Order: sequence, then C-alpha cells, then structure tokens
Amino acid sequence: MSDHTTGRRPLAVFDIDGTLSDTAHRQHFLERRPRDWDGFFGAAPADRPLAQGVAMAVESAADCEVVYLTGRPERCRADTEEWLARHGLPGGRVWMRGNQDRRPARTAKLEVLRRIARGREVRMLVDDDELVCQAARAAGFPVVRADWAADAPELREAQEGEGRT
Repeated sequence: MSDHTTGRRPLAVFDIDGTLSDTAHRQHFLERRPRDWDGFFGAAPADRPLAQGVAMAVESAADCEVVYLTGRPERCRADTEEWLARHGLPGGRVWMRGNQDRRPARTAKLEVLRRIARGREVRMLVDDDELVCQAARAAGFPVVRADWAADAPELREAQEGEGRT
C-alpha cells in the first residue's frame, strides 16, 4: 500500500492504560499520599495486555490506521512503544502528553484528538475514561467505551483530578 493511500485510511484511536494494558498491578502507587507517579509509570512495562482491547486494535488495522492517544507523559515513550510492539499491537504513532501537562485527561486528549482529526476521518476513539468518552462524543467523535478492565477508582480520580494519565 502506498503512502498516498495510507494517508486516506480512517483512523482508529486507542488509549493505552485501562484500554490495552492492565494497570491493576500498579494501582497501589496511586493509593498513597502523595501519589507515587514515578513508581506508577515505572511499573508500566510489566502491564499485562487486555485481550479485548488488543484484539480490537489488531482488527481495526485491517481497514484503519491505528494510532495511540495516551495520557502517559512523554518521558514514558520508549517503554510505551516497546510494550506495544512486544504485545503485537499494530504499529502507529503514539501521541503523549507533555511531561509538565497536568490538565484533566478529557481536556488534554480532546485537544490532541482534534489535531489528529484534521483532514482525516476518525472511525473511533477507544478509551476507558468515561469523561474522555463524553467529551469526545460531545465533540462529534464516534466513541467505544473500553469497559473490559477492572474498575480503578484511584486511576480515574488521577486522570481527572491530577491530569496524570
């Protein structure tokens, strides 16, 4: 497939934490006060893949360009890209938040999603964060709520209140 054709494929945009990767083993870092963000992100390479999310990403690659939109900070890029490759996820651009970006996930991700979507069809955004899903839906994007991970109230609070994932 030529680059010209690839540029016209619709986009399938996937979150990572709680959508493709199981963060349950590292939740304890967020239950402390103050939260241990270095520990939380440092443990990410040991995440188990979430089969339903991985299967959806692999299936999407048949007719979409798969890209990743994560609230992880830029300093986690190498670990994140290695994890995606190790677990057989489709190659695609990884959009990450700046290391100092502390905005709520719904604000930060929607800004990037709008940038990604310029001149492109977004077939779907797949994310576990209900507030991100609501914001994207309200902005006119098709959304699939990733509800297959165990509920993680500490992570949800951190995504929203501290703009960290």
